[in-house]
Amino acid sequence: MDSEFNHFSVLLSESIDGLSVKPGGVYIDCTFGRGGHSRAILERLGSQGRLLAIDQDPEAIAYAKEHFQDERFEIQYGSFEDIKLYCEARGLVGKIDGILLDLGVSSPQLDDAERGFSFMREGPLDMRMNPEVGLSAKDWLAQVDEKTLKLVLQNYGEERFSGRIARVIKEETVKGTLNTTLDLAELVKRASPKVDKNKHPATRTFQAIRIAVNRELDVLKNVLVAAMEVLSLGGRLSAISFHSLEDRIVKVYIRDQSKIKDLFPDSPILIEVVEPILKKVGKPIFPSKAECQENSRSRSAVLRVAEKI
Repeated sequence: MDSEFNHFSVLLSESIDGLSVKPGGVYIDCTFGRGGHSRAILERLGSQGRLLAIDQDPEAIAYAKEHFQDERFEIQYGSFEDIKLYCEARGLVGKIDGILLDLGVSSPQLDDAERGFSFMREGPLDMRMNPEVGLSAKDWLAQVDEKTLKLVLQNYGEERFSGRIARVIKEETVKGTLNTTLDLAELVKRASPKVDKNKHPATRTFQAIRIAVNRELDVLKNVLVAAMEVLSLGGRLSAISFHSLEDRIVKVYIRDQSKIKDLFPDSPILIEVVEPILKKVGKPIFPSKAECQENSRSRSAVLRVAEKI
């Protein structure tokens, strides 16, 4: 099914090192993809270890069932936003030794034109991580108003021509002529008065729409909170981000949960203090020059690791 699509697991050894895998531990790979990180975790687990992998892409689930025949391994179909529910169903709340988050779109999703993620390949305007749930990008664009679309492009894509692009997109959706990825890419290209020679003009727009369609930033915020509830003391969070919006959320969450909090900062006396629940482990880790040369998609990646205390 996917043999024609290459898949590189970004920051593979670094992210697994960050988990500090114990042979008998229980781990969660929140973004199975094609199993690169899961396979590396299983290699470090002993016979009593356990790995739960999660993915909302039906093709990833099918791949896992076909290629991962290991009694220590289990695949869960669904969003990692529901990680606490999956742990509750298995009696694993507070017993997880490590959680891996590999955010963004997987290489097979980008490379498969039918998924509608790429502005370089002709395909339906879809962009859903789970094509069985929610609105496609085409349907979302048809129903969103111009003002909201402008804000999405501005906030999620950091697109400086957000107003102009939002206007022409809405004009085309009314005409019914916006149907494919290349329709949208060409439209954005025409609407952009200036073009960055190192970046396709549709890059930011595609990112913004994809984030909105999949609720990616809200889902990330929710999974970080849930992760703290299911991790055991000493459990590790290893999170790989691919753009500044994701990384900022991870960075700020780790920072805020690593501090002592005074719930009443304006009071002359200390009424209640919330102790930190995390400690940052090391500095942010970026892909090596060699990895970036082998896989250009890893260039924007950053890994942050934290430990529950």
